[in-house]
Amino acid sequence: MRLLRGRANDHERDHERTRALLAQVADDAEPRLRIWRPHRQVAFGRRDRRTDGYQRSRETARDRGYAVLEREVGGRAVAYTGSTVAFALVEPTTDSRGGIGERYDRVSGAIKRALETVGVDAREGEPPDSFCPGAHSLQADGKLVGIAQRVRQNVALTAGIVVLRDHVAIGDVLAPVYEALDLPFDSDSVGSVALAGGDDDGVIDALSTELVGSRRVTARDSIRDV
Repeated sequence: MRLLRGRANDHERDHERTRALLAQVADDAEPRLRIWRPHRQVAFGRRDRRTDGYQRSRETARDRGYAVLEREVGGRAVAYTGSTVAFALVEPTTDSRGGIGERYDRVSGAIKRALETVGVDAREGEPPDSFCPGAHSLQADGKLVGIAQRVRQNVALTAGIVVLRDHVAIGDVLAPVYEALDLPFDSDSVGSVALAGGDDDGVIDALSTELVGSRRVTARDSIRDV
């Protein structure tokens, strides 16, 4: 497995780095794991693009100082403050339909163990009216992890967000964004590692350890601002 850290110099190039992982894994069948802190942005899902208020929601995010992009996995808008952690695990697969549940369970279990390492006892589920509502979330004093998955041909992408500390800022920007999308959202439903009493400084290392698991890391690459 190849392990990547860091980020590119702007949100669009950074997004392309993650997209490129899919082609790389499809080409050589070696899994890649990327863990990083995306730029300050609101990432919209495919379902958001079909709503009447989509353009207004994009303008709302930009007015509050957030860049905007459209992501390939997940259902609804998520916000990154610049310190929020994202992960993307790209693995080869021989079955485009099979293995989805197993991957969700494996990744969710790894993240729970990583959070335990930094002092957070997270459990499955999410409070009502959470951001990007879905069946694969973790909560501890609010939703602090969301996980999504996309499978195409011979590659599976399991990706997600871990809120470290900026739960208030995330709630503040997503409230008007979700209002524009005409979706229910409760700002107080956003949790974070810090809010749950955990050591947010150790999260990236803990995630790397647990998501790599027993696999051998063949290369450690760094994506840096230039």
